[in-house]
Amino acid sequence: MSDASRYQPQAIEERWQQHWQAQGADATPEPQGRAAQPFYALSMFPYPSGNLHMGHVRNYVITDVIARVQRMRGCNVLHPMGWDAFGLPAENAAIERGVDPGDWTDRNIAAMRAQLQRLGLSIDWSREVATCHSDYYRWTQWLFLQFLEAGLAYQKEATVNWDPIDQTVLANEQVNSEGRSWRSGALVEKRKLRQWFLKITAYADQLLDDLPKLEGWPERVRTMQANWIGRSTGAELSFPVVAADGSDTGEAITVFTTRPDTIFGASYVVLAPEHPLVAELTTAEQAIHVEAFCDLVARQSEQERTADDKPKRGVPIGARVRNPANGELIPLWIADYVLAEYGTGAVMGVPAHDQRDFVFARQYELPVCQVIIPEGSDEHAYEGGAWTEPGVLIHSGRFDGLPSGEAKAAITAAAEAEGWGRARTTYRLRDWLISRQRYWGCPIPVIQCDSCGVVPVPADQLPVELPRDVAFSGKGGSPLAQLESWWRVDCPCCGRPARRETDTMDTFMCSSWYFLRYSDPQNTALPFSREAVDSWLPVDQYVGGIEHAILHLLYARFFTKVLRDRGLLGFDEPFARLLTQGMVQGITYKNPHSGKYIAPADVADPSDPRDPVTGEVLEVFYEKMSKSKYNGVDPAVVIDKYGADTARMFILFKAPPEKDLEWDDADVEGQFRFLQRIWRLVDGAVERGLGLADSAELSLPEATALSPGEKELRRAVHTAIRSVSEDLEGELQFNTAVAELMKLSNAMGEHLAAASEPVACEGLRTLLLLLAPFAPHLAEELWERLGATSIHRQPWPASDAAALVRDTVPLVIQVKGKVRGNLEVPADADKATLEQLALASDIAAKWLEGRAPSRVIVVPGKLVNLVP
Repeated sequence: MSDASRYQPQAIEERWQQHWQAQGADATPEPQGRAAQPFYALSMFPYPSGNLHMGHVRNYVITDVIARVQRMRGCNVLHPMGWDAFGLPAENAAIERGVDPGDWTDRNIAAMRAQLQRLGLSIDWSREVATCHSDYYRWTQWLFLQFLEAGLAYQKEATVNWDPIDQTVLANEQVNSEGRSWRSGALVEKRKLRQWFLKITAYADQLLDDLPKLEGWPERVRTMQANWIGRSTGAELSFPVVAADGSDTGEAITVFTTRPDTIFGASYVVLAPEHPLVAELTTAEQAIHVEAFCDLVARQSEQERTADDKPKRGVPIGARVRNPANGELIPLWIADYVLAEYGTGAVMGVPAHDQRDFVFARQYELPVCQVIIPEGSDEHAYEGGAWTEPGVLIHSGRFDGLPSGEAKAAITAAAEAEGWGRARTTYRLRDWLISRQRYWGCPIPVIQCDSCGVVPVPADQLPVELPRDVAFSGKGGSPLAQLESWWRVDCPCCGRPARRETDTMDTFMCSSWYFLRYSDPQNTALPFSREAVDSWLPVDQYVGGIEHAILHLLYARFFTKVLRDRGLLGFDEPFARLLTQGMVQGITYKNPHSGKYIAPADVADPSDPRDPVTGEVLEVFYEKMSKSKYNGVDPAVVIDKYGADTARMFILFKAPPEKDLEWDDADVEGQFRFLQRIWRLVDGAVERGLGLADSAELSLPEATALSPGEKELRRAVHTAIRSVSEDLEGELQFNTAVAELMKLSNAMGEHLAAASEPVACEGLRTLLLLLAPFAPHLAEELWERLGATSIHRQPWPASDAAALVRDTVPLVIQVKGKVRGNLEVPADADKATLEQLALASDIAAKWLEGRAPSRVIVVPGKLVNLVP
């Protein structure tokens, strides 16, 4: 076989990529006056680390197939790409390597753009955005001012991680599991700083109540968001603080509970160690213990304090409170599992009816008083732990005998009437802290003036640009705060000396609206026009990882609703459909004794994997690809060896898109062989003289004139059209779509040579059209070899129902209930005919051995069961 007739992806892919770019094949039609239906296909944009990994490949190839199919279905498609380019890695590079963060980021963007372009993605690069470029973050700042004007941006004190050696604020990811700074090794302290917040809690009800509208989202993601918002209906109850002589002090501890029906069983109250009343109420005898405990808790993260598998710790502070329901005096404690930011920072302990409280009470020998029992039982029926189910109240005074559901309302009403409580709805969701004490982020566009207070930077002075003459040491706080020439400015209101805000924004601010900018990226007067954004949005299909299920997606929904209320756009939700693709996993070798990961290249015999140094047997499993685990596969290596189309086909075929994918070199080779078969199939057709240039003018023969092989081929063709079309609608199943292409290829290999020109050309045309979104380079090349032009401008094929009608159907023959073979029988055969055909078959002769069956069971269209 000559080189010209062999599939050589490296020779064709770059040529077609250059051709598509020169032709502007992926340009987005203007939104105004479009006759076709718009379709917005979007992948979550990446952080420009400089290196593409297989997780990126999977994400972007999935979206590309969606975009290409929608173009072929006649839609005007918007398929853009950009870069979530602010963040800590660039600042770390500046500290460690002495490079400018902007230059480092731009180089990474250029490298990753080139890597993405090798995949043959149909992206409109003219709409590319980078959040670190001032022409983008100018509008992030403008949108912040919209929030400020709406009363949704404000400052308050909040806790940060403080490195006492480097004298700087640390991000959570810069604190290791032992609570130490990753750079200096110092024990991290908690400090209060005045910081900026967005009032997302003002939209908590909308964010929760609109979740059912997101029918195109995975139920798992909607549930995760609902749990994160965490709306709870219950009551706030006040426990008066009691002096040593038993008199009320005038102070009270307010708790929130969803179980006011259990208040008669409260045997202690717990405060967060950070609660403002702790210092005031701690007795002298307990002061040393309380201070030591508070210091211990201050070194823990919120996750550590609230983890279900961690023991709960606490100490009494020496004070007591009065249970407002029954007047009993109960102790006041502090504990690590109560957080000042949640609820009121105080909870009532009811050990008999909350499992966490039960464990805590047993650990510290606190009373357990049961006040709800299962209906029809007695108070001793459930003593092995906390009874958390509904029941009937006991030991609850005037509320005894009430079902617990009714008691919630009755006790809340009594608390309101008697002045010791009220009904209340609370949320787990907290306002969004957007301040970051770092350089490489979007500057917050406000000025702090001693006379005027917080002053917004005038819109015509945006963007507030990051300075480039910055020294990076990783010490002494934000580099911006150390650059007086940047922060010292005059107040725009009074003209007096003032100070620019030196905090930058959380990078989630930039990613909470980027999908809106793509609709109008060249606009220099606004972040986007109302006409453009309402023409393209909501995004029809959004694709990204499940790790973004809460923060990014919730913040994007919040932004959309605020901007709607500001009159900037006209829809409620940003993303109509969401696909959360699974991870790409690589084969992983680990020494179970040392915990060290071993590179596959260092494993001499994969059938008997051993540590190359110690000889110990290694564990072998699949895990998410990671540099630290030596199990990654470089996309460039795969593309260099097999071509981008093979990488695309493997990624799409190996697993359903929402499931994790296990990388397997043998399966990659299998997809390469499949594409080679298609190449040879078309190569044979070209040698036969078949072409597609005039095939549309060829008339297919009447069905009665078709040979059996031609009927089979047409049935395979139109079955593939129907099946692949179904796989690319609703629940996207790319893996089964590729399997259908394989079936069609097999059918063509069997019947194409003997088929007439019209039937053969229909098969070739359909195979390549269905293949085009998956393997765009190969499909375009073979389309051209068959004499046609621009396969990606062709319409999606339609299935012919008549071609699916079968003259014959397979009939299963069973003998005594066991399958013994199959027959092809007329599709319209009745029961009697099917019985005759079965009895006359070689299968019956072999298995009945000349005996007549005692019974024949016929299921038309399916089977005949012969019972001897």
